[in-house]
Amino acid sequence: MSEFIAPPCHGVIEVLYQDEHILLINKPSGLLSLSGKNPLNKDSVHYRLVQDFPSATLLHRLDFGTSGIMLVALNKQVNGLLTQQFQQRTISKTYTAILHGVLPDDEGEVDLPIAKDVDNFPFMKICHETGKPAQSHYRVISRDLQELSTKVTFRPITGRTHQLRIHSLHLGHPILGCDLYFNAQSRHMSSRLLLHATTLTFIHPISLETINCVCPSPF
Repeated sequence: MSEFIAPPCHGVIEVLYQDEHILLINKPSGLLSLSGKNPLNKDSVHYRLVQDFPSATLLHRLDFGTSGIMLVALNKQVNGLLTQQFQQRTISKTYTAILHGVLPDDEGEVDLPIAKDVDNFPFMKICHETGKPAQSHYRVISRDLQELSTKVTFRPITGRTHQLRIHSLHLGHPILGCDLYFNAQSRHMSSRLLLHATTLTFIHPISLETINCVCPSPF
């Protein structure tokens, strides 16, 4: 499969919070988190940030089409302390998504292990033999009976690649605009992936304050 070439992203990175140790940013949809090997994929969150913050390191990634909150460390010490919080799963995140179809339940959980689909890069797949545990909780915000869609809040308990997109598909309700995990209607119901990282809660590694960052969904 030929490597994906990202189209130019004209969206800007919005700084939501900044101090000498960390940045909280709002990533636009259509921007890579890290630059690709292909020189045509040089533009990315990291590439843009190091122009102004040379020591910036990304602690986690958002998929190309996903918008919303990212946490960035501005030095090695802080990077190490925040990485520990991610590994210990003490950092909590929620996402807003719009799914195809009308979900019957007001809330629920998907607990299905995820593995690389080695024959179909960059796809991931549900696999009970080789997959890593993956859990996603969802709660319905609203249902649109005319558009046949459902707006939900996702709270991922684990952080597997493509987790929310693949779990949505296995619910039978793929995320609108998703170009990898879709049905006949969902892919074309939005020009972008309707997935947005909305909240991020963590302990500031230096001040030890609890930080609750909120970045409202644009859709």
